[in-house]
Amino acid sequence: MSIRARFAPSPTGQVHIGNIRAAIFNWLFARNQKGNFLLRIEDTDLERSTPEAIATLLDVMEWLGLDFDEKPPLYQTSQLQNHLDAVQKLLDKGDAYKDSKGGGEEAVIFKIPWDAERIPGVADTGTIQVPVHPEVPVVVSFKGVDYAGVSAKGKPAPGGACLAGFKNLKVLDAEGKVLFDIAGKEEQILDGSLVVELPGAAKLDFTRRTITYHDLVKGDMSKPLDSMRDVVIVRSDGTPVFHIANVVDDITQKITHIIRGDDHVENTFRHIMMFTCLGAKVPKYGHLPMIVNAAGKPYSKRDGDAFVGDFRDKGFLPEALLNYLALLGWSPGDEREKMSRDDLIEAFSLERVLHAAAQMDIQKLTNLNGQYIAEMEPNAFKEMATKFLQVHDWGKDLDDEYLTKVCNLMQSRLKKFADVDQWKYFFADQVEFDEKNLAKQFKEPATRDAIVKIRSAFEAIDFNAEAIETAIHSVTDELGIGQGKLNQPIRGAVTGVGIGAGIYETLELLGKETTLERLDEFLAKY
Repeated sequence: MSIRARFAPSPTGQVHIGNIRAAIFNWLFARNQKGNFLLRIEDTDLERSTPEAIATLLDVMEWLGLDFDEKPPLYQTSQLQNHLDAVQKLLDKGDAYKDSKGGGEEAVIFKIPWDAERIPGVADTGTIQVPVHPEVPVVVSFKGVDYAGVSAKGKPAPGGACLAGFKNLKVLDAEGKVLFDIAGKEEQILDGSLVVELPGAAKLDFTRRTITYHDLVKGDMSKPLDSMRDVVIVRSDGTPVFHIANVVDDITQKITHIIRGDDHVENTFRHIMMFTCLGAKVPKYGHLPMIVNAAGKPYSKRDGDAFVGDFRDKGFLPEALLNYLALLGWSPGDEREKMSRDDLIEAFSLERVLHAAAQMDIQKLTNLNGQYIAEMEPNAFKEMATKFLQVHDWGKDLDDEYLTKVCNLMQSRLKKFADVDQWKYFFADQVEFDEKNLAKQFKEPATRDAIVKIRSAFEAIDFNAEAIETAIHSVTDELGIGQGKLNQPIRGAVTGVGIGAGIYETLELLGKETTLERLDEFLAKY
């Protein structure tokens, strides 16, 4: 069987990392299995799924290299007649009914089949009794069984479910007397000619049925039918709801595997039923763990960058983001954390997708991005760095030879391209001093005196990294200061910042004249 997986987003503007991770997992699975990866754009929300939002989605996928098969993508709006035809098929077969609440236009409701055993995975699990509150009548109709449960404080609690959830239903009073037995009345109930209202009921006695499917990620998943209600599939305004549109589109695209977020687990039970009632083969399902923050809550914009565009704008490389998101909730089974696109495809399997939620770790992603940046071809690195430098006034019209030297020095130290804003001291005339860092580095008055001696030593040497290092060591030896103890104060005085490349190489690149001028500026101010 040829694998056919899909990504079916509803574009509304920015693309959340949780959504694109689902695309990545589907893409990796399809490519690993030598199958097809399809794109479906669920664009029925016309106010939000604008051409601009769709263009953003397609751009993000192209940036990440998530190529899809069978172009152009399927647009859900093109499927409207197929959706309505499927709904009519369900109505004709008795697997749906029309309902008008409040006297308005009729909606269409999918009916969980009374003969539910025809649904794959539905089975009896034994007879149970459920207490109901006697002050609220039990109502039995083709729409379901409505009742009030009993709260911990003995108060009525809303209850009820689809009729199919109550096979062999008997309604009992407090003494165990049978107030109603559905046996022999099924047809009348199902065709709507009989609605029963039963005051004073105390228990529901019935055969519980559950629906079970094997989730490719989570394992066996089950749900009692008496915890499910029939579901709207066409709104009263005539527009199909997600449930029917999603199922029909999957049938149209001949999808064999549906891999999506675990917020859809509850939908899957009903979708399995819809596939069967429409005479289609049920796909295999796998539900991915959500991405969470440090507190275990769903990761959102409040927690930091949450959209693919945010990471792109800050200078994360697509290879790094793809690599990180692929490993966010999946493991190759070994210690690898940096994996090429081909390595990911070769190693990927749904069996190794983690069950637990995956915590977003921005620092880990940043470090991984730094590894990818360090491996860039120097000219490609310089080109990308130039784009990010040019957003700053001081980063425009730079001397090409000098820029090349700066890039060569800083490439292995850059974590994301937006951080080139920290290179200002290489290009700007004036240094912006980090006052907090200076206060830390110069809390001892003797440190400033040492900088005075360093300035004199620099003036007398040929200004290369080796001579700079020797000059600094001579001053530290003279003053009885450990080697390296003055490196950070010198960095703060000359560059204004507390981190960067090796100080000897940095000073050599800045040059003797600039270094002495900045030391003079620092000593004049502090």
